[in-house]
Amino acid sequence: MGLTTRLDDYVSDRRKRVDRELERLLPHSDTPPGTIHAAMRHSVFAGGKRIRPILAIAAAEACGSPFGIEAPACALECVHTYSLIHDDLPALDNDDLRRGEPACHKAFGESTAILAGDALQTLAFQILATQDLPAETTAAMVAELATAGGTVDGMIGGQVADIEAEGYDPTDGQVEYIHRAKTAALIRASVRFGSLYAEAGTPNSMRHEALSQYGAKIGLAFQIVDDVLDVVSSSDALGKTAGKDASQSKATYPALYGIEGSRQRARECLGEALRALDGFDERAWGLRAIADLIVSRTS
Repeated sequence: MGLTTRLDDYVSDRRKRVDRELERLLPHSDTPPGTIHAAMRHSVFAGGKRIRPILAIAAAEACGSPFGIEAPACALECVHTYSLIHDDLPALDNDDLRRGEPACHKAFGESTAILAGDALQTLAFQILATQDLPAETTAAMVAELATAGGTVDGMIGGQVADIEAEGYDPTDGQVEYIHRAKTAALIRASVRFGSLYAEAGTPNSMRHEALSQYGAKIGLAFQIVDDVLDVVSSSDALGKTAGKDASQSKATYPALYGIEGSRQRARECLGEALRALDGFDERAWGLRAIADLIVSRTS
C-alpha cells in the first residue's frame, strides 16, 4: 500500500468514526426547538476535514490508546465549528460561504447563527462532562479546551488581535501571536487531548510536552498554509471565499513574507513538529502523516 493510499484510508476511517459520534451527540432537528438544532447540524455536517478530532485520536494512538476518545474529540469539533459560525458573521469576517455551503447566518439568519455557535460551545463541555472517564481526565480536558478557546493566548484572544490589526502594517510579533492563538491553540489542545485521555489526566510529562510542541508547531503551520491558500486558491477549492485576507487587510504571513517566504516558514514548522516526535515509535505514524498533509494540502 502506497503512503498516499495508507494516509487516505487512515483519515477516512477516523473521520467516519468522528462523524458517527457527532451524529449521535448532536440533537436532531426534530428535537424542539428544531430550528437551532437544524442550524447546528447544518454547520457541523456541511463538511470539514475533522483535523482536530482526528489529531486527538492520532495522539491517543501514539500513547497506546487507539479507541474510545471519539466522543471527547467531538467536543473539539463543536468548539471549532462554533468559532467558524461566529467568524462568518457580518460583524466579524462577513463571509457568505463556509465548507462549500451557505454560512449559518445566510441559511438561518444572524440571531439563530449566533445562538447556534453558543449552543455548540456549551454542547462541547456537556460532552466532556458526561463521559465515563476518570475525574482527573474530565477536569484536565475541560480546562484544556476552555483555555484553548479563551482570551489569554487562546482562540478568542487571537480573534480580537486579528480584528484590531486590520488595516495596519503588521509586525512579526503580531502575526505570530494571532496565528498561535487564533488557530494553533485549539490544534495544540487537540493533540494534548490524546495524552490526557491515554494517561487518565496525568500524562507522562516528557511525552505530553513533546506532543504539545508538535501541536503548537503544526497548528502554526496550518494557519500559515491557510493564509497562503487564501491568496493562491479559488473559492470553489477552499469552500469559502478566497481573497478575504487581502480585501480586509488582515495581518498574515503572506502580507509580511510573501507566498514563498510563508511556505518556507510552514516547512520549518513541519520539521520542528516532526522532530518533537523523535521519541515516539511507529504508533505515532498518524501524527507524522497528518503533519505532512497539513503542510502539503491544497484546500
